[in-house]
Amino acid sequence: MRVDTKAYGSIDVDERQTIEFPYGILGFERLKDYVLLDAPQQPFYWLQALDLLEVAFVLINPVIFRPDYVVEVAAEELEEIGIDSREKMLTFAIVTVPPNPMEMTANLQGPIIINKETRIGRQCISVNPKWEVRHPILKELAAVREQPC
Repeated sequence: MRVDTKAYGSIDVDERQTIEFPYGILGFERLKDYVLLDAPQQPFYWLQALDLLEVAFVLINPVIFRPDYVVEVAAEELEEIGIDSREKMLTFAIVTVPPNPMEMTANLQGPIIINKETRIGRQCISVNPKWEVRHPILKELAAVREQPC
């Protein structure tokens, strides 16, 4: 399938990369259909809205820079997208990239959860106050690397 993207122009993607968000994403509730792409800059991903070229999100797996991250959301939120076990779940955090990329942050309070089997996603809200909207990715990644094995 051919998709117009904000970052890569018009590209071919496999239909298995499409993700439906029945509730949208916070602030973008009307946009329900997205495609999940690998970004050339690993470990990032690109979540592109199919209905509005200008809307796309940079994502990261939070465990990469916070190995202690555990999704703690209301069970009902997971049930609504058919998740009854961690094996069915992909977890991402939305990344904010300011003018100085060294200050990029990730939203661990509002994780993006995707059911791997059905490709239905939802932005959930963490019930753990430890996780904030702006976690400094590079600072926390450096702290992880400094920890003894």
